[in-house]
Amino acid sequence: MTPDELKALIRTIPDFPKTGIQFRDITTLLGHGPGFAATVEWLAGEVEGAEAVAGMEARGFIFGAAVAARLCLPFLPIRKPGKLPCAVIGVDYELEYGLDRLEMDPGAISPGQRVAIVDDLLATGGTALAATELLRLAGAQVERAAFVIDLPDLGGSGRLGSEAVDVRALMQFEGD
Repeated sequence: MTPDELKALIRTIPDFPKTGIQFRDITTLLGHGPGFAATVEWLAGEVEGAEAVAGMEARGFIFGAAVAARLCLPFLPIRKPGKLPCAVIGVDYELEYGLDRLEMDPGAISPGQRVAIVDDLLATGGTALAATELLRLAGAQVERAAFVIDLPDLGGSGRLGSEAVDVRALMQFEGD
């Protein structure tokens, strides 16, 4: 399927979660078998050369784990606080509406391991930047991130680029 055909599978829900937001809903893409498979294949091609794939809770688990399985690579779950049963390292970060935290098992990474981040959507880049910081804190090299959707007007690609992360996106939607 072409990128335009895949983009047509994304449902836009106006005024969710608040007035003025155009929510890009991936559940319609996930519910289309050939579209989901084509998306995973595209993402996998963009992160080839990585030694592991990381995805942030929750939608990053869907795409990241599928890409890792496709490439026969380890999947590294980047979790919300209190979800892992082992000793963790964490990073606090700011969202447009408050603070949040990401955590991971530091033993899941070998020093210098090349890890690619995969997620569904890149907006302001806050979560992806926090995941990059966390993975690097654990000893990983993070040089590539692949997203299904980029909202370029919100500046996330530029913010990740300023941290030496090469950003790839299957599709873009203007606005927020």
